Amino acid sequence: ESSIAVVTQDPLPFDHNYVKRIEFRRLIDPGILRPNSTEVALRSLRTLSTIADNLLREPENPKFRQFKPTNSIIKRDLVNPKGTLEYAVAMGFRPEVADFQPYYSFNKKHLADLEIGAAILHEMIEIESSKHGGEELKLKIAKEEEEDRIHRAKQAFLDDRKTQMLRAERERVQRAHEAQR
Repeated sequence: ESSIAVVTQDPLPFDHNYVKRIEFRRLIDPGILRPNSTEVALRSLRTLSTIADNLLREPENPKFRQFKPTNSIIKRDLVNPKGTLEYAVAMGFRPEVADFQPYYSFNKKHLADLEIGAAILHEMIEIESSKHGGEELKLKIAKEEEEDRIHRAKQAFLDDRKTQMLRAERERVQRAHEAQR
């Protein structure tokens, strides 16, 4: 008689941050990338990354510990696009009001979330930039080909005008030469 062991637990994740990394990736992929255009999504991810990097570089600097949702760049890159404020909240920013001004302030106890969120942002920016870098290269090549085609057409037109002008000059000289005879 042999007994077969049945595994009833899920396999252990690679580390204790595994679930948090998956959560951040999901906030980006369906949360930010799908509802927004590629250009808007990448700009938003870069803005989030800049905020996170500045805060990780200088965690005690009050300038980097908060941002105003009324700031024009923050409004364009974080408030208006779907999913970006949720990502900022997941990294540890919380909405507050001081002197009747809204702010998102960072709480130090979420430093680990900020580090994970920043790493995932760098990873996703690299992936998305490389994906769309190929598309941008194709568009650039197509644009250059179109410009070359236009240049060749203009050059053909100018060559035709020059040929017509030379032919007209030859005919004029020939008529003048025949008139002298």
